[in-house]
Amino acid sequence: MESFLNQYMFYAKQSVRLLTIGSTVKLIRIYHSGSNEGFNYSDSYVCSSQKIGLANVGIFWDLGNKPPKSLPPYEAALKLKAAASSFGIVNYMVAYATHHAFTYVPPVVKEQRKDRKVLNQLEKRGVIQRVGPCLCRVCGRKFYTNEKLINHFKQIHETEHKKRLNRIESARGSKRIQLVGKFAMKMEKYKNAARDILTPKVGYRLADELKRAGFWVRAVADKPQSADIALRNHMVNMMDHERMDCLVLVSNDSDFVDILREARLRCLKTVVVGDTNDGILKRYSDAEFSWEELMLGKIKKEAVSVVGRWKDHDILKKLEWTYNAELEKSSIDFDPEDCDYWSDHDGTIHGLDDNFLQEKDDCAWWELDSDIENTSSND
Repeated sequence: MESFLNQYMFYAKQSVRLLTIGSTVKLIRIYHSGSNEGFNYSDSYVCSSQKIGLANVGIFWDLGNKPPKSLPPYEAALKLKAAASSFGIVNYMVAYATHHAFTYVPPVVKEQRKDRKVLNQLEKRGVIQRVGPCLCRVCGRKFYTNEKLINHFKQIHETEHKKRLNRIESARGSKRIQLVGKFAMKMEKYKNAARDILTPKVGYRLADELKRAGFWVRAVADKPQSADIALRNHMVNMMDHERMDCLVLVSNDSDFVDILREARLRCLKTVVVGDTNDGILKRYSDAEFSWEELMLGKIKKEAVSVVGRWKDHDILKKLEWTYNAELEKSSIDFDPEDCDYWSDHDGTIHGLDDNFLQEKDDCAWWELDSDIENTSSND
């Protein structure tokens, strides 16, 4: 039930966005439906970047191969989106991983939780004191220890949240829709507060944080290469529908070499974000950056030169001469009726007067017409 409400809140946020470019405001409708197995992208409000001279950019994140380690998932996703926006307009952001990747807790997160638990115990014993009180972001009450804030949040706000979920689950039809709209603001406020106060029972909110950043997240079965296959099929489907001009792949997996080759054959620009400097993906991509460069914000600086090279390449490609058999054939074909004279295959010339041919044959082949005229005038 809670997953249904999460999807509803996510759709409400992502249904309509305003994109301001200069003084022009355009409406964009972005679908991030998780129940569509066929990836049927039939929206009629996708911004046409060709009209404004920018490329459609699609981000494809292999979470199993390249999870966000150095930064929290939400901040890493925002940095990735900001870096990809340097190559054009980011219209699609997709992330795939197995169920294990969403339930796994990294060692860094485990250490942070242990440190937070120790601090709570020291605050309770009075060994250390907080500089300021802990504020409840739902009701506004203040507490002098973090443990009291957690107990208050669980006893009151978590209980009220469960009651709202039960009411929505028991309702049907239009009544259910009305309750979802009625409790939408309160449930969103609860989720934002619980993110910083409560510790999740499973995982570390990887999927929720990426969805909050605007990503379309999908968990697949815990089978070998299942996430790679699903992500590869998604990219092929996007290329078949011509939904993007630039493909940004976040992975080090060499299984995506065929996808990069296919994208190059379809004249798509490709950017790879990974850590291996001598990886095979680097040889088949137009630009390659490391995860450290992404976190430090260096991609946005280097993207200017990369986009400049792409534009120069496109201009040179337009200036290249290519052989067109039909065009060449139409340029050499002619109708004998449009000409005053023509020749057969045996060399016989038709359409010329015999006297004209005789006059042309009176002089030697090495003499010019001007020389003959000068000689006749002297005589």
